[in-house]
Amino acid sequence: MRNKVNSLLKRGLKVVGDGMLLNIIQSELRHEISNPRFLGVETGKLGSFELDWDSPGNRDVVLRRRFDSGEEVVVSALLQQEPIDDDADDIAFPRGAVAKVCISKPSLSSVLQFDCRVLETGRGSSDFEIERAFYIRSLCGSSPNGGDFFSTLDLRLQDALKQYLTSKGISEGLTNYILCHLNKKEQEQYVNWLRKLESTVSHSLKQ
Repeated sequence: MRNKVNSLLKRGLKVVGDGMLLNIIQSELRHEISNPRFLGVETGKLGSFELDWDSPGNRDVVLRRRFDSGEEVVVSALLQQEPIDDDADDIAFPRGAVAKVCISKPSLSSVLQFDCRVLETGRGSSDFEIERAFYIRSLCGSSPNGGDFFSTLDLRLQDALKQYLTSKGISEGLTNYILCHLNKKEQEQYVNWLRKLESTVSHSLKQ
């Protein structure tokens, strides 16, 4: 969304004094509404997770899964800053995502945290990669142990940790959901911003 905003403002500033800014904003708004980018894309599935936090004004989303044993898996995710190459024809979403997966057990005060990257591998398919892993002794001010060492682990151990997360519900259906939901959310925020900008500029021209 940031690239779209910057591009729109650059075009608008060139003509801000001659009354054409409103036309540019309205043209952009019509284009976004008449060309919904994510129609027909794979929306994914929450599976056993629940949507725990999803404020319209925020960029992130929090998903939670509770097991009968009391174990909890919490996933917080947001879009990565850098967009994906728009020339990639087999990619539906302009941005990948970053996610933190935290796993806690009722009998332990410690938490396992995995920093992951969620990426689209093709239209209708996605995957996740573990970038860092932490062991947090306590949520009450304890410093995490671990981090960037993950890439140096034996490949079999890396695969085993990924399978561990998969067994906790971090499936392709969930990664598809994260990518679709967050990219759609950003698009909706951009359209809402355009509407507010249109209203502001239109009002100022009437004064």
